[in-house]
Amino acid sequence: MALTSDILESWRRPRAVVRRHLARGRSEPFLFTFLFVFLLLAVVSTAPALARQAALEAKPLPPYLLAACFGALVAVPFFYALAALGHLVARLMGGKGSFYHGRLALFWALVTTSPVLLLFGLVRGMAGESPAVPVLGLLVFVVFLGFYSVMLREVESA
Repeated sequence: MALTSDILESWRRPRAVVRRHLARGRSEPFLFTFLFVFLLLAVVSTAPALARQAALEAKPLPPYLLAACFGALVAVPFFYALAALGHLVARLMGGKGSFYHGRLALFWALVTTSPVLLLFGLVRGMAGESPAVPVLGLLVFVVFLGFYSVMLREVESA
């Protein structure tokens, strides 16, 4: 299936989608693609706010975007460590999966959360620092935690 179809289906049936990804077999490039897609969409989601900031400061936009891209690259080891930590916590609670399963759950949960992350970026760019921004940021975090907990539970029970 297409990635966008899987994202939409994950909003309705996250367990089924993560099980389908798990059934594909073990492939690190496949998992890294999920992380890459998320990081790319995260950088895209920051673009409206960065454009706003560049316009307010009367500076060019490309250096801001370049800094966001470098920040995404620096975050890669953090996400791998976070996935390992999530797996270890699940293992303490009786999980039977592997570190690969933990990465799959985290990276797919991040990709699944990307539509609300894009909305958050758009609101940040249009509304600036309005009271809606922290509320929407909290919503993004809660949505991510919901997806991650469901997906981690599913892969660790396999």
